[in-house]
Amino acid sequence: MPPVADLVLFALALAAAGVVSGLLAGIFGIGGGAILVPVFYQVFGYLDVPEAVRMHLSVGTSIAIIVPTSLRSFTAHRQRGAVDTGLLKSWIVALPAGAILASVIAAMISSVGLRLVFVAVALLVALRMLFNRDHWRVGDHLPTGLANQAAGVVIGTLSGLMGIGGGVLNNTYMTAFGRPIHQAVATSSGVGVLISIPGIFGYIWAGWGLAGLPPFSTGFINWAAVALIIPIALVVTPWGVRLAHALSKRQLEVGFGVFLIFVSIRFLVSIYA
Repeated sequence: MPPVADLVLFALALAAAGVVSGLLAGIFGIGGGAILVPVFYQVFGYLDVPEAVRMHLSVGTSIAIIVPTSLRSFTAHRQRGAVDTGLLKSWIVALPAGAILASVIAAMISSVGLRLVFVAVALLVALRMLFNRDHWRVGDHLPTGLANQAAGVVIGTLSGLMGIGGGVLNNTYMTAFGRPIHQAVATSSGVGVLISIPGIFGYIWAGWGLAGLPPFSTGFINWAAVALIIPIALVVTPWGVRLAHALSKRQLEVGFGVFLIFVSIRFLVSIYA
């Protein structure tokens, strides 16, 4: 067991991550998982959580935290009238289905595999955001019908595997079809709600009864970390919403891209160091 002083230090680190998570939830419409997953991975490693379950526990715990932060962010953005509620209603089955599929895959994939999925998707999205040009648009209107449902399932699945609320992928998806980044960010907060709620149950099931999980864990969710971070993130999220509406489209895109590259590099280091 680590010394008490070290545990206090890591508790403070998690608290700081809660502040960043809340800001990200408001600014980018994401649940903050892109920063929480690597933080959890390091903390759980220090607490001697086995490598075989460490990344899974990090992703599952992040998913649990996304529920209240996404709800908080969604409420704040909806009050500003920026959410595309029609798109969210069309994905009310597709996004949860993707989240459940992600938990099934997580039950079978290795820790390295989960980290590589995280890195690959994050880098692709970052490059698109950093070098975005209007003529890179896939189209001027979002798909409908089966194509729209397929997009929802893919976003739900990849987000569930990354431990994020779907904002990373939904922002890219909506802007690729000409939607304003501010509307994409606002709608992404609702996407996070539809992914994270079924994701909690999926990650509990995927890790149920496995050896090596730390105290206060149910499956791949550690409730001690959840309880520490959620109150902080809920307080901070509205600040991020106000900041998001004060920034320009290009400032949001560049900030989002740089952030994703930083996180990707951190995970590559964890794999190959």
